[in-house]
Amino acid sequence: MTPARMAAIHAASFTNPRPWSEPEFAAFLATPGVFALSGRDGFLLGRTILDEAELLTLAVEPAARRAGTGGRLTQAFADAARGRGARRAFLEVAADNLAAQALYLANGWQVAGRRKGYYRLAGHPPLDAVLMNLTLGPGQESG
Repeated sequence: MTPARMAAIHAASFTNPRPWSEPEFAAFLATPGVFALSGRDGFLLGRTILDEAELLTLAVEPAARRAGTGGRLTQAFADAARGRGARRAFLEVAADNLAAQALYLANGWQVAGRRKGYYRLAGHPPLDAVLMNLTLGPGQESG
């Protein structure tokens, strides 16, 4: 999937925090350790550093949601991260994004903490980030 297509899906999926641009996706994809997974209607961007993986963003076209794309991408992320040597993974999700939190919980992620006022957007009150993690150790199931 191209950075332009990623930016279009991201823009259709996010307003708070703001969607990422095509140049931002291109820059991420050029960074060592970053990988993209995609389906027809969505994508996931992740990265691995040593034995840790971070799920950077997951976006699915609004009209294609609740059809399993997010779950498949989340499982594929765990498998890809494990294949790259990661033993644990983490992410942060906006506290008001309950659908994403439910998706991650259903796929084995656990709430690990909260960053108060992490997302700061003009004209909006600060929004907390929920921190989640997933154990990926050898032989562990991720979902």
